[in-house]
Amino acid sequence: MSKEIRIHLNDVLDKYDISLNKLARESNIEPARLWELANYKRQTINIGYLVRIAENLDINDIRKLISLEETD
Repeated sequence: MSKEIRIHLNDVLDKYDISLNKLARESNIEPARLWELANYKRQTINIGYLVRIAENLDINDIRKLISLEETD
């Protein structure tokens, strides 16, 4: 068993009732980068993106955005 970091961007978008494109505009992140994060297509995570997303949505607990999960 190994572990991987998971980004819960789709859950956050639903919870805060914001579209990916609107979050991209307000956070100054390319929509394609957010789409890749939301769909687990990125192998690396830009910490600056997480900070901008958290600041934009007024999230103080980073665990709302990411988790460490076991994989098969």
